[in-house]
Amino acid sequence: MSLTRYGTDVLLAVLIISIVFVGLAVWTDEIWLRCILIAVALFLSIFSLNFFRDPDRTIAANGRPLDKLVVSPADGKVVVVREDQESEYIRGPAMLVSIFMSPLDVHVNRAPITGAVEYSKYIKGEFLVADDPESTRRNERAMVGLNNAGRKVLFSQVAGYIARRIVCPVKVGDTLHQGMRFGMIKFGSRVDIWLPMDAKLAVKLGDVVRSGETVLAEFQ
Repeated sequence: MSLTRYGTDVLLAVLIISIVFVGLAVWTDEIWLRCILIAVALFLSIFSLNFFRDPDRTIAANGRPLDKLVVSPADGKVVVVREDQESEYIRGPAMLVSIFMSPLDVHVNRAPITGAVEYSKYIKGEFLVADDPESTRRNERAMVGLNNAGRKVLFSQVAGYIARRIVCPVKVGDTLHQGMRFGMIKFGSRVDIWLPMDAKLAVKLGDVVRSGETVLAEFQ
């Protein structure tokens, strides 16, 4: 199982804590306390390893040209599909698709298209529960706009009530390649993506998607 480099700090901390808990378990003579300490150490280790897993992915193109496709930037469940007025980068009507990530989903985010980074902005905000529709506008978030031959796509990593650590080492002038890992949100949240109005959607409300694999839409 591959692990993401974005989780190195947390995994190291969990390792130290687990070693301390196991050490305390060996030291204590109380059987019930020993069991609790070992159980907590095991839970923390297994949860962290599962959370920071980073599997390889292949785009499900099914013979379609990759430059016509928009792939999912996140694992999770599609919770919003609607028209929206996007004012940060596209600056006009767009299709909004929101993907909610549970703590059990892979949290490494991937570029939906190949393109030049024309827009990058970190917005301080609130920490509403990530499945609240208002979190799109009000929560702390990192936004990235990509341009591929005039096709503009904007995506946003949205912090949640628990997930307050966004990793997004992307800056204007960078080039992202479709399916490329570009960051993550630690411990559950959502990713929003705005698409051109003429893009043909390939997902619907309630669908489960996988980053770098599931096709969200196709350019016309």
